[in-house]
Amino acid sequence: MNEPLLEIKNIRKVYRISGGMFQRRRTLRAVNGVSFAVDRGSVLGLVGESGCGKSTLAKIMLGLETASEGKILLEGQDIAALSCRQRTRRIQPVFQDPYASLNPRKSIQAIISLPLQVHKVGTTAEQNVQVEKIMDLMGLPRRVRYNYPNQLSGGQRQRVAIARALIMKPELVICDEPTSALDVSVQSQILNLLIDLRRELGLTYILISHDLAVVEHLASRVAVMYLGRIVEEAPTEMLFKKPLHPYTTALLTSVLTPDPELGLPETHLGVAYPNPSEPPSGCTFHPRCPKAVERCKVKIPQPVLKDGRMVECHFPNY
Repeated sequence: MNEPLLEIKNIRKVYRISGGMFQRRRTLRAVNGVSFAVDRGSVLGLVGESGCGKSTLAKIMLGLETASEGKILLEGQDIAALSCRQRTRRIQPVFQDPYASLNPRKSIQAIISLPLQVHKVGTTAEQNVQVEKIMDLMGLPRRVRYNYPNQLSGGQRQRVAIARALIMKPELVICDEPTSALDVSVQSQILNLLIDLRRELGLTYILISHDLAVVEHLASRVAVMYLGRIVEEAPTEMLFKKPLHPYTTALLTSVLTPDPELGLPETHLGVAYPNPSEPPSGCTFHPRCPKAVERCKVKIPQPVLKDGRMVECHFPNY
């Protein structure tokens, strides 16, 4: 069996936050013991409500945050042992808002070629050739290379951000809500571009999104996060066809359908998300779970592995 490209082993991230002038500092476990593996050439979708720890985990993988505990292995090597340049050469991000992630004072040529300059790859003439090639691959007309980000459309700006991420030919691309800031008409274009690039360049993606339709379209496996934990992980088709965790079921039933007779979806989760600094005892999902019993309030569920999928629940929907 081939070694996974990326392995996340028991990653935790703990913050100490102020409780106010006369209160003690509190502990916030943004990521609380997350483990998973990503095979080369695959797409892992990471889903969950805002505040569940998805973006914090992405920042740890990118080296923007330091884990409080645990290891991240890239082809068996601890990425903590890699220098910043070595890591950025192999792992690159595509962020949510392309306008916020691009320097408004730099031309498109300068933005895309910056990684080549930082890593001192080739001469200026060779770098210009690489920029032209990646712009062609992104479907960007060469005439915009001397334009600035505010002169481009949202879709073009996201193509520039993807071009900058891919020009060093990384092995892993972490896409954090790559289409949510774009118009609906442009989202499908960017998604199809990501699919084509994965096929042509042999890329591996971690796709962070709250849009389950995007995840179903792109991902080969899905990991569902809740309060800093992976509560379910499975191949995409299996998870969407038969979710095992009540939280996953609630997320799937929250998706709007084109059928007007079905009306608005009802998740039965309530409007309030639990406070991450004061998580519930036992199974952290029990206050919102329709299946919860007394045992769920006091005992933490252990991961159950079966048929290539994982679930943390006392009463999974087998």
